[in-house]
Amino acid sequence: MKPGVRALGIAESVGPSDERSTLAGVVVRRDRVVEDAAFRSCAVGGTDATDAVCSLLEECVRPDVQYVLVGSVAPAWYNLLDLAHIHQRADRPVIAVTFEESDGLEAGLRDAFSGASLEDRLERYRALPPRRSVSVTDETVYVRHLGCDASDAATVVRAFTPEGGRPEPIRVASALARAGNQYAGRRSRLEE
Repeated sequence: MKPGVRALGIAESVGPSDERSTLAGVVVRRDRVVEDAAFRSCAVGGTDATDAVCSLLEECVRPDVQYVLVGSVAPAWYNLLDLAHIHQRADRPVIAVTFEESDGLEAGLRDAFSGASLEDRLERYRALPPRRSVSVTDETVYVRHLGCDASDAATVVRAFTPEGGRPEPIRVASALARAGNQYAGRRSRLEE
């Protein structure tokens, strides 16, 4: 893969009030050059994360951005992403990368929600593509993908992970989301 290949990485960090979570989107070239960044927020425990991600797509996806890498399918305490909708809006491969082995989210969803809220989340969760393990620099990550096959998804994740176990676009987006939360926390304390 050429050094100039670009990906939009999206990651989140829970906000200081625990009511909002900051989503950061960052365009990173394969050679680790950061070219663009944007921020959105979504409700902790809400259902608006997909809309926030799509808003980041509108701001950051350019013709030279070939992939979208998402650092979670359930940001902001089960604010589940609709990866099919994100893929449709992005019109390029979408790869969700998570970093821990798990038995899935259904038990946690059942503990946290009930009624229509639970059913909506279960439907969205069950619609996600299957999760596959991928070995990356002596670590294992877990990948869901749309718009490319499993081999291509693994190649993209490996190409954007020069060291450690996190693809660079997701790592940088996560750092920016944390910084955005720290700024939001200082700003809200000053306003009180």
